[in-house]
Amino acid sequence: MLEALFKLKAHNTCVKTEVLAGFTTFLTMAYIVFVNPNMLAAAGMDQGAVFVATCLAAAIGCLIMGLWANYPIALAPGMGLNAFFTFTVVNQLHYPWEVALGAVFISGICFFLLSAFRIREWIINSIPMALRVGIGAGIGLFLGFIALKNAGLVVDNPATFVTLGNIASFPVAMAALGFFLIIALSYRQITGSVMVSILAVTMISLLAGQTEYQGIVSMPPSLTPTLMKLNIADALEVSMISIIFAFIFVDLFDTSGTLIAVAQKGKMLDKQGRLPRLGKALMADSSASMAGAMLGTSTTTSYIESAAGIEAGGRTGLTAVVVAILFLLCLFFSPLVGTVPAYATAPALFYVAVLMTGGLTHINWDDITDAAPVVIAAVTMPLTFSISNGIALGFISYTIIKLLSGKTSQLNPALLILSVLFLVKLSLFN
Repeated sequence: MLEALFKLKAHNTCVKTEVLAGFTTFLTMAYIVFVNPNMLAAAGMDQGAVFVATCLAAAIGCLIMGLWANYPIALAPGMGLNAFFTFTVVNQLHYPWEVALGAVFISGICFFLLSAFRIREWIINSIPMALRVGIGAGIGLFLGFIALKNAGLVVDNPATFVTLGNIASFPVAMAALGFFLIIALSYRQITGSVMVSILAVTMISLLAGQTEYQGIVSMPPSLTPTLMKLNIADALEVSMISIIFAFIFVDLFDTSGTLIAVAQKGKMLDKQGRLPRLGKALMADSSASMAGAMLGTSTTTSYIESAAGIEAGGRTGLTAVVVAILFLLCLFFSPLVGTVPAYATAPALFYVAVLMTGGLTHINWDDITDAAPVVIAAVTMPLTFSISNGIALGFISYTIIKLLSGKTSQLNPALLILSVLFLVKLSLFN
């Protein structure tokens, strides 16, 4: 049955290798079951329900990717987008989390349609590489700022807006230890470095009496507080358009980039350098986002950590199915998630920030008309505490700078239209 479903022999693999690859991928991304409930709880959502929604959305996404697209790529609620959901849409713009879930659902539908009608290539080709890289780096800086805030290393100050926190405090010391541990383990290529760090810091906190032990295993919490609570009607307001666009835009480029990067590592691209069944893979991603919104979590997306499983030999969808099963087993470990303090997950956020800002090396810094919009997009995301503001200012500045510099050949209708729309949005609805 497995051979018929996944064509193991044709991909030069076997069940044992695929299962091992699934375990490897899961260990590298399982930190999301600790981070995502904490992140969305800050938006006022029930932490236990979000934990269940996170596990179920990840499992659904992995099953669709594995059984339909037959790729060893795992999915779960995405880092960056969950921060945008909580800190920008809910906490800053003051939309109820139910409306934010509605926006995630609508963005999933749009992403599905873009994939089904193959419009995604036109969109991707219309956006300059410099802007794509700048936006990715900006999301990384945004996550880094949130991580420092959660750890207590950065605190508010009425005179300077932000300042250094008490570095001698226990939370700051533990967050620093957790981050250093992640980096050291990653450098030594230890699988599951982020998970090890989270659990180690949590254990030290328990022994020091700084966090309350809530158990390890129990029946899953109720999903009722978030199940089908999305508000689609209010998410269709004009002021929500840029938010929905931000969800679509980030997910589109994040997913496309992840799929191509992982496929290259696994030598899955065809002779033309294209990924077979790309449409199915993208539709699996968008379907998982819609399912996740209905369950009660932010955008579900493909994880670059899937590369670890491919490195371990995963070549078919069986790897993703194994990850799905492991996420379902996670449902019974909710007390452990409740035991983990915020400063234990902050290092994971900062680690992802380090990885995402690495894309800045691909910028042509000798061309100031490329470099300036990148810096504008990247810097304004954390400083305005909004991914959508960073995207908007990046587009607007890129278009104006290229026009004034006489580089109109580097502009296209899509860029011009989006820049005008962003300018109107910031002027009227910000």
